[in-house]
Amino acid sequence: MSADSELLSDERLERFRSRAAEYDAENRFFTEDFAELADAGYLKAMVPTEFGGLGLTLEQTARLQVRLAGAAPATALAVNMHLVWTGVAKTLRDRGDDSLEFLLREAGAGEVFAFGLSEAGNDLVLFGSTTEARPEPDGSYRYFGTKIFTSLSPAWTRLGTMGLDTTSADAPKIVYGFVERTGGGFEIREDWDTIGMRATQSSTTVLDGALARADRVVRRLDPGPNPDPLVFAIFANFELLLAAVYTGIGARALELAVASAHRRKSLKNDGRSYANDPDIRWRVASAAIDQDALLPQLDAITRDVDTLADHGAQWFPKLVGMKVRATETARRVVDQAIRVSGGSTFFTGNELGRLYRDVLAGIFHPSDAESAHSTVANAWLGPIEE
Repeated sequence: MSADSELLSDERLERFRSRAAEYDAENRFFTEDFAELADAGYLKAMVPTEFGGLGLTLEQTARLQVRLAGAAPATALAVNMHLVWTGVAKTLRDRGDDSLEFLLREAGAGEVFAFGLSEAGNDLVLFGSTTEARPEPDGSYRYFGTKIFTSLSPAWTRLGTMGLDTTSADAPKIVYGFVERTGGGFEIREDWDTIGMRATQSSTTVLDGALARADRVVRRLDPGPNPDPLVFAIFANFELLLAAVYTGIGARALELAVASAHRRKSLKNDGRSYANDPDIRWRVASAAIDQDALLPQLDAITRDVDTLADHGAQWFPKLVGMKVRATETARRVVDQAIRVSGGSTFFTGNELGRLYRDVLAGIFHPSDAESAHSTVANAWLGPIEE
């Protein structure tokens, strides 16, 4: 039996799809979906079997996320943040780096990891921080700052975060560490009232002395671009699992467009379905051509991460290119699907209308289109001459 059918049966996905509309309308966390996924072991997908996980690859997990996102995009996006951290730990371990082995052990024991890196106005992303990382005498760090888009806010037990140490002898250093929910030192603001991806409940998190113990401080890196394997592991898992979610949204939108074209009737064409209308056929075909390119590339790049392929300087262009291509394609496919399906999609309870709102979130995830194009241009053309 495949991982797809075991973890994400058609029956389970239909339950998720039916609840997605409720979560969206009520702007609440996907509590029931989360419980089902946790009980099924989904959160342990990439945790090695010796730590109590399923031992799946990034390629297999990305495929699962495509399938989950087709039923419940916000559920998939929020779970993504936990899966990213487990993927980061796995990517490092596959390359002989056990610095995040504790994360795999704890995830295998049921801990839930959230992504607390994003900051308002920080366009340096991993290469800078507006959060203060204040060192303690025992090697631990306390964090002071504001993190945005913290998915899984109601459920996480561990928060991976970073801040800037400006006081140590070797400062400045960007310090990555993990804080525990039970340790306090933070406030979660109930401010998640967005137009889409509402069930993620990605609330703002204000760090006010949240403690990362010395054994949970995993990196102290120089600001700016850095060849450290942690940076690669974060980029790879974040970008590719995001791409999987938006690939799933596009696939579902295409399914709905096809169903709508067959269901809707045209009075001017003697009551025949819109599936016979040349303009509608062109729109569906255009969406299908766009969508068809994503899965093969997603499979190939995730497989390359799993098999330790060496793309050298082309790794980051491939990763950001995959993310931007998936998110932008999903937006085009959803737009075509709405044009095919007509005015009913303008109502908030319509699934395509919800996908239209959910898919917009793709433009805000790092790397944005501007940053991605800069990365790719530098890889092919070299840096701009001074």
